[in-house]
Amino acid sequence: MTGRPPASAGRRCIELVELLTAYLDDALDAQTRRDVEEHLRGCAGCRAALAQWRAVAGLAGRLTAADVADLDPYVRERLLATLTSPRRR
Repeated sequence: MTGRPPASAGRRCIELVELLTAYLDDALDAQTRRDVEEHLRGCAGCRAALAQWRAVAGLAGRLTAADVADLDPYVRERLLATLTSPRRR
């Protein structure tokens, strides 16, 4: 036994989490999107992770330049790097 779900169970959670931002950006091919949606239907943990990413994206979208300017310089740099760095595909 490998600890992996059977093929019919779809992607493992760790694989899915790596695809969530692309899923939210509608940047997945049709088959991968179907696989992700199938996994999400059966996995409460991954649905919770998706909800967290949606919340982060929503909050980040409401940040103003003044909000970011008032941050500690280190935190500001890390936040900007996270939000602007290219994602792995």
